Amino acid sequence: MADEKETPEVPDPDAGASDEVTDAAASVTPEGQAPEVDDDEVLTVDDILNAANAEVQDPSDEHLADLKRITAEYANYRKRTEANRELERERAVGAAVAVLLPVLDDLDRAEKHGDLEGDAPFATIAAKLRGSVEKLGLSSFGEVGEPFDPQRHEAIFQQPSADVEIDTIADVVETGYTLGGTLLRAAKVVVKTPQ
Repeated sequence: MADEKETPEVPDPDAGASDEVTDAAASVTPEGQAPEVDDDEVLTVDDILNAANAEVQDPSDEHLADLKRITAEYANYRKRTEANRELERERAVGAAVAVLLPVLDDLDRAEKHGDLEGDAPFATIAAKLRGSVEKLGLSSFGEVGEPFDPQRHEAIFQQPSADVEIDTIADVVETGYTLGGTLLRAAKVVVKTPQ
C-alpha cells in the first residue's frame, strides 16, 4: 500500500472549534512551523466574558472615582440651586417690600408729629404694618448719635461741630432699610463733622 498518499487532515468545522485566540496562524517561524504558545498567554472567549462580568460585579477604582466625582457634582449643583432659590426669594421679597418704603416713611413722619400716640386706630395699623415687614426680614437703621458710615448712610448736609471727634449723625431725614444682608435703601442723614 505504498501507493496511497497521505492526505493532510482537514479539521471539521462542526467538531467544536476551539475558543482559543492565538497569533499562531498569523505568525510562522522561518522553518515553516507554528511557534509554541504558552497556555498562560492564551485568552479564550470565556476569559474575556468572565473579566467583563467581574468588572460589573466588582467595579474598579476608576469607576468608583467616577461615581464619587458625579456624586460630588450633584451635591454642588443642589447647593447652588438652593443658594439661587434663596437669593431669588430675597429679591422677590425685597421688590415687594420696596414698594412699602414710602408708606413706612409716612408712618415715621406721623410718629414725629405725635399722630401715632396712644391706642388710636392709626397707631394700631402702623404697628401691624411694621411688625409684618419685620417678619419678612426688613430692619431699619439710622439713629441720631450713630457714627457716620458712608456705606450705609447718605449725608445730605454736614454741620461742623466742636463736640464730636468723628463724623456723627445729627438728624435722620429718611430711615435706611436692609433686608437680610441686602441694603434696600441708605439712610439720608445730617452729619456733624469735627472742626
